[in-house]
Order: sequence, then structure tokens, then C-alpha cells
Amino acid sequence: MTISVIALGGNALGRGTVVEQLSALRQSCAAIAPLVREGEVVVTHGNGPQVGNGLLRQERAADEVPPLPLYLAVAQTQAEIGALIETELAAASSRQVACLITHVHVDPDDPAFASPSKPIGPFYGAQQAKVLDRERGWQLVEDAGRGFRRVVPSPEPLEIVEIEAIRALAASGAVVVACGGGGIPVVSRNGQLKGVDAVIDKDRASALLAVQLGAERLVILTEVPAVFRHFRKSNQEEIRELSAAEATALLPELAEGSMRPKMEAAVAFARAGGETLITSFESLADALEGHAGTRVAG
Repeated sequence: MTISVIALGGNALGRGTVVEQLSALRQSCAAIAPLVREGEVVVTHGNGPQVGNGLLRQERAADEVPPLPLYLAVAQTQAEIGALIETELAAASSRQVACLITHVHVDPDDPAFASPSKPIGPFYGAQQAKVLDRERGWQLVEDAGRGFRRVVPSPEPLEIVEIEAIRALAASGAVVVACGGGGIPVVSRNGQLKGVDAVIDKDRASALLAVQLGAERLVILTEVPAVFRHFRKSNQEEIRELSAAEATALLPELAEGSMRPKMEAAVAFARAGGETLITSFESLADALEGHAGTRVAG
């Protein structure tokens, strides 16, 4: 039976109220339902807007409620988003859906910890940024001319801690929602898992999950119908197929915080023998028939 990993991103959940998120998710689940019915499926998802909202709530209530560390904010969004996906995907696919809170091992010596680069949370003024730097030890950088934001490490995922539980749930016939937001980053200390404040890229974690599951297919859903050469230029060109070597050569041209990590994930999965399809929700049906999207294979 085919095992597929489907990575939800872009506009899968929207950024507004719960009602608005449910509306967006209902459309997303309807788009992936035909793929979900084909075999064993594990669904992953991003959590950027939701984590940002959660961190903003914490800041507003900091005088009354102790703030949570970032890794627990990731855990909260796994449950929050997983609950929404469970209800909507079960209705769209007529299959049982189970959300599994997922931890992902990272290396405490990963160079990312020495060079935090992932902006998260709300924007702060220059004076407030200095206070947060002094009192909390945060690193903050100016972002998009809108103020200062906290930056955190984005280490490489090494191992999905709950991989056997995911495998067993999928084999039982359930659609599994796992590795939300890239997973809860943890390190091993004295034989025990310890959460660390970092953000794991969702697409890289999805590729690792697909490799560890022995999946045949990784589907990365985003806001554009395919990968383009010369994106948003007059000579932009849609790419239909790439080998791992061709995809690697294309990486420097891709946006670092957008398409590049998706292509890096596709390359990693292709080198492990799998095939990745990158497309949008709107183009998924055509892409599955070979008329849209970008496929990356070894």
C-alpha cells in the first residue's frame, strides 16, 4: 500500500479567526481528500501565524500568567491545529484521523544555535527590544522595517521520536496528523528528552518523516502552483520535473525563507529514493495527473 506524507502550508489554515481558519481548512481538506483515500497517509502542517498569535497573547498577559517556553508554544499549536484538521479531514475523507503530538531530535551542537535566524512572534520598538535583550537574553533583529522581532535557532531535524507510534497508527487505517510546526525540538540529556527553544522547518521535518516511514511520496502544498525559474520576472518559467541534481543546482535562485527549504526537503527525499510533488491546493488535482506542479525524483 502506498504511503504518502502531505505537508500543508501556505494558505491551508489562513491567518484570521478560528471561523476563518476553519473555512480555509475545509477547502484544503476537500482538495487533499482524494489523495487521503488512496492509502496510508500522514499529514504535517505549519504553525507560523498560530505560534505568533500565541506568543503575542503571552506578552499581553505576562503580568498575570507566566509565559511558556517556545517549545511548549509549538506543542500547543500542534494540538490546536491538529484538532481542527481532525474534524475537517475526517468529514472530507470519511476516514478516522488521529493527531499525535510529535517531538523531533536536534543536535545541541547544531551551528544554528550559535546563529539564530528565524524571526518569530510580535514586533517590538527599539527601546522594548533592548529591555527584552537585557532581561530575557533574547536576540532581536530589525525585520521588514516594522520593528524588532525575536530570532531563534532553526536546527536540522535528526530523528522523529514518535516514528513507531506514527507508523502503527497509519497501519491501523487512521490518517495521522504529526510533526506539526516541524515538531517539538528536543535534545537528549542524561537519557531524558529536554525541550529547547528553536523552530524546526516544517518541510525538512516532513522529508525526514517520509524517509523514516519509507514513504513513496511527499506532497508539499504551498501558495504557488509549481516551482518557477526566474520567479516573478518577465521570463519566469514553470518547472514540471527535476532530478535531485537539477534541483540542487536551482537552490541558489530560490527564496531562502520560502521555496528554498521546500526544494531542499524534496532533494533530501529524492536522494532517499522517494518522489516529491510541490504544488498548490488549487492545482493539486491537475498535478496528480501530471498536468501541473513540480516533481522532484532521484
